[in-house]
Amino acid sequence: MIVKINDEDVFRALKTSSFNHSNMNTFCKILFICSSVVYVVACDRPVCFNENPVFDQSSPDSKMYKDELAYQLKQVDRTNLTYWFDKYEEKEGKEYIHVLIQGNGLCAKGVITVKEWNKLGKIRQTKGLGFRGAKLKKLCFDIYQDALVTEFIYRSIDAIID
Repeated sequence: MIVKINDEDVFRALKTSSFNHSNMNTFCKILFICSSVVYVVACDRPVCFNENPVFDQSSPDSKMYKDELAYQLKQVDRTNLTYWFDKYEEKEGKEYIHVLIQGNGLCAKGVITVKEWNKLGKIRQTKGLGFRGAKLKKLCFDIYQDALVTEFIYRSIDAIID
């Protein structure tokens, strides 16, 4: 159904309307609540449940956790994983991003060393503020592993979807 309204009809409706400030305040409150709910639901990452005891019992910074994560990452197609930015960290002269990793039955946290900040410059500038929960589309990193160290080293990313 199409209704044709001209400027006179709108002006007349506004003059004769019983739509007062109280109604407008209620309308604005409802609109705010509804849009907030839509924003939270639309921008939140999917829930995942960890079933790996190593990830529950160890810190993402520990060698044991990193070894298990490296093993799990080698078992799956990494292009099917989704990465979400968690936080930025600077420690002992090195810079890291913490990411949440989901997909293919994997639900883990990763601590990735960043040496080259291509496409991550804004995260570095803000020290991660304002990026928490942003999707890191096609995040690529190398896994360096020896008897003493397991390290994930950032290589590239297609986009940050905030």
